[in-house]
Amino acid sequence: MAIDEYMHTASIEGNTKEGISNFFSPENMERLHSIMYTKHAKADTLLFWEGDPADYLYYIKKGLVKLTKTTDAGTKVTLYLHHTDDMFGQIDPFQESAHTFNAEVMEDAEFGIIQQKDLETLLWQHGDLAIEFMKWMGMMHRMTQTKFRDLMLYGKPGALCSLLIRLSNSYGVPAGDCIQITKKINNSEMAEMIGATRESVNRMLSDLRKQEAISMENGTLTINDVHYLQDICKCENCPKEICRV
Repeated sequence: MAIDEYMHTASIEGNTKEGISNFFSPENMERLHSIMYTKHAKADTLLFWEGDPADYLYYIKKGLVKLTKTTDAGTKVTLYLHHTDDMFGQIDPFQESAHTFNAEVMEDAEFGIIQQKDLETLLWQHGDLAIEFMKWMGMMHRMTQTKFRDLMLYGKPGALCSLLIRLSNSYGVPAGDCIQITKKINNSEMAEMIGATRESVNRMLSDLRKQEAISMENGTLTINDVHYLQDICKCENCPKEICRV
């Protein structure tokens, strides 16, 4: 598959992302907006901790949020980076639940907050909204499953290659026969995303550069051979709303 064909398949267009507006009709987006109240948060603050009651959903109007999981060893793994037009939270309508992640604000952000009781009322009133909400929840569960698959089934090299593909889907732009990742991310951040050490990420990236699968210039990462990465992580060609950071 040529790189332009791959880019078409992955639907990479600059920094476009799959937000919730791709899952909800304009009418149902208006209904969700109607029950939101606005909250602002500064960078380097936490919205909630793992174990807190999950009785709100957070719709990002502006900003960047990182969801992390703490392991038994006390290390932190980054599972999601949520952007503008994303919605997140551990809310389960019609039953109580608790957050299983920490939510860290990475950039000054503005949120639309949805309370569980208000969401439940809307879902009772509008069956089409309930169906779309179920589709969105199913997508979020698939995202979680595929990320745990990356971490557990194909070793650290497979997890790193999957991360690079996810970054290309979220931040990739065509650069000739290559894909240039516009978001600068350091090795420590990548290590946190795959549950590895910075030193092991350094070695794996060096190996990928030797194979000419990737290159790095002025802090910008370029994927030269995405199919090489796909072979290592046994890529299942998930749709881009699933295969993203």
